[in-house]
Amino acid sequence: MVQLGFHASHEQFPPGQLLQLSQKAASAGFDIISCSDHFFPWSERQGQSGFAFAWLGASMHATGLPHMVVNAPGQRYHPAIVAQAAATLEEMFPGNFNLIIGTGQYVNEHITGDKWPTKQERNARLLECASIIRALWRGETVRHDGMVKVENARLYTRPARPPLLIGAAITAETARWIGGWADGLITVSRPKEELQPVIDAFREGGGEGKPMYLKVQLSYAATDGAAREGAFDQWRTNIFTSNVLADLSVVGQFDEAAQFVRPEDLDPFVHISSDVNRHVDWIRGYQEMGFSRITLHNVNREQDRFVEAFGEYVLPQLKG
Repeated sequence: MVQLGFHASHEQFPPGQLLQLSQKAASAGFDIISCSDHFFPWSERQGQSGFAFAWLGASMHATGLPHMVVNAPGQRYHPAIVAQAAATLEEMFPGNFNLIIGTGQYVNEHITGDKWPTKQERNARLLECASIIRALWRGETVRHDGMVKVENARLYTRPARPPLLIGAAITAETARWIGGWADGLITVSRPKEELQPVIDAFREGGGEGKPMYLKVQLSYAATDGAAREGAFDQWRTNIFTSNVLADLSVVGQFDEAAQFVRPEDLDPFVHISSDVNRHVDWIRGYQEMGFSRITLHNVNREQDRFVEAFGEYVLPQLKG
C-alpha cells in the first residue's frame, strides 16, 4: 500500500506551528512526514527558515511517524555533520528516518561565501558526499581530499541499520544518474507526460526495484478562488525550471522573477481545487505510476483545513 505523507514546509511556517501540524497530521491518518531544509524562504511572503534537524527530533518523538528531510550536503552542510545528524535520528527512532540528498540551491548555500559550482561540479560533489556519509555510517574512519575534505572522521554513535539515502531529481538526466548510486528516488509532481520519463530514466539507470517517492504540490481551500489565490500568493516563485531555481542567490530575485507570473500559470505545477474528489483522482493517478510514498504539500497557508479535510475525505478513499 502507498504511504501518504504530510509535508512540513519550513519556508512557510515557524517550527512551533509545524510541530503542531505534524501531530495533527498523525492524528488525521497521514503515514509519514516530510520536511524541507532551507536557510532562506523562496519569497518574502513565505517568510520563515527554521532549522530542520532540530525540528525533526521533536516531531519524530511527538508523532511516532517516519520522517524524511531534503538536504544538500557539500557546502552549507559538511557531509560528516549530515551523517552524524542522520545517524543520531535513526538510532533514536529505528527504521523511521530517510535522508534525501540533492545538489541544493544557491539561495541557501551562498552563506558560506564559497563559489557556487556548476551543475556538473555539484553532481560530482554530491556523489563524494554520499560516499563519505555511507562510509561513516559503516563505522569507517574517513579521510578524503576532493571537492570536500574530511580528516580522520569517525562516528561512534550509529544505528543498527543505516537509513535509506534517497536521491532527489527533477530531470530525467539526473534521475538516470541517481539510479546508479542512490537507494531510491524522490521527485515532484507535474503532468504525467513529463513525469514518466523521469521514472523510466531512474529505472534504466540502475533504479529498477528501488523505492520511488513523490512530493505532490496542491492547493486546497474552501473555494476554488481561495485555493488559487493562496497558491499564487505562496508558490508563484517556485514554478520555474530547476536551473533557474538553483542559481538565484537572494530572496528578492525570486520575487522579481515571479512578477509576471499569472495565477493560471501555476496549473501545470500545483493541483488547485476546493473539491476533495478532484484531489483524490489526481493522487490516485500518481499511485498508479508506481510511487511507494506520496507526500502532500498544501502550498497555501490553510494548513488546518487541509489536514482535517484530507484526513476525513481523501486519505480513506486512497487507502481503501
